[in-house]
Amino acid sequence: MVYATVLLIQRRYAMNNCIWKSNLADHMQEYLVLKRMSGFKYNSEGRLMEMFDQYCFDIGFNSDGLNAELVNGFCYGIHYEKASARYRKEKLLSGLAEYLCTIGYPSYICPKKSTPKKCTYTPYIFSEEELGNLFIAADTYPPHRLSNRHLVDSLLFRLIYGCGLRLSEALNLKLKDVDVIAGTLTILQSKNNKDRKIPMAASLINRCKKYNREMHMFSDGHTYYFKSPFDRRLDNSAAYRRFREYLWHSGIPHSGHGPRIHDLRHTYCVHCLKRWVLTGKDLTNLFPYLSAYLGHADFRGTQYYLRLTTDLYPDIISKTEAALGYVIPEGRYP
Repeated sequence: MVYATVLLIQRRYAMNNCIWKSNLADHMQEYLVLKRMSGFKYNSEGRLMEMFDQYCFDIGFNSDGLNAELVNGFCYGIHYEKASARYRKEKLLSGLAEYLCTIGYPSYICPKKSTPKKCTYTPYIFSEEELGNLFIAADTYPPHRLSNRHLVDSLLFRLIYGCGLRLSEALNLKLKDVDVIAGTLTILQSKNNKDRKIPMAASLINRCKKYNREMHMFSDGHTYYFKSPFDRRLDNSAAYRRFREYLWHSGIPHSGHGPRIHDLRHTYCVHCLKRWVLTGKDLTNLFPYLSAYLGHADFRGTQYYLRLTTDLYPDIISKTEAALGYVIPEGRYP
């Protein structure tokens, strides 16, 4: 049974009809299967492992374990590579080496010397007026017989803001995931491989009902909720291109680095925390709910929004830190 499961996963994740060639190929594939059975997608890591397999084959490596020369050659042999690319290689090969050690093949465990560049982007937090203008721009986009964007975008960007969704989470929704009776969204296999069910506001539920009548009268449950005119999943780049148009029509400047669609999620979190603080809510009790609602793996992801809120609204920082000072890290958010 276990062997059949391994074969099934290997076939499912076979990429570009790759032919594994090196002496370590079986162990590489076993390692990928174990990671995927543990819940990790490992798609980009799988492609990188294929590159490592080809590298081992090209240089004629025949050992059953990794050595320093092999690892260093693969990780650092390309001088113009970015630190983030080298870090991904180091991380992958150190994991593979640890696995090889556990099955009896001593291997060189690569130290993580390359530090990926940290994101220095400061999220754009929309004001309520800006949000209103943005949604009006989407609502008033003229209909066209070859396009459904005048229906899709009006709900899409409201749902991202109103439920604090990531763009991928919204675009991956199927019709069966949007329960207008219970008023919930089911988010499956999102970041960190976490599933969650989140409630919607009454206004969003009503918009979803209207949208279903206009877009999904004859759809089955597996149809993408935000579909293209060809019944396929709406493309990320198309959504972003439209978003920039609405920013322009709303008078919100785009610097080339933002605002981004993801900033609607940031804005939801900041507005939520600000409202709780100003209405005297107990953040100690509500903080875990917000973390679960956003799909964070732990509280560290949600801490970011606490610091962002207090930086943007210094008049409420004393209230926030008094209520949850032990959660807010010192210094600015990352």
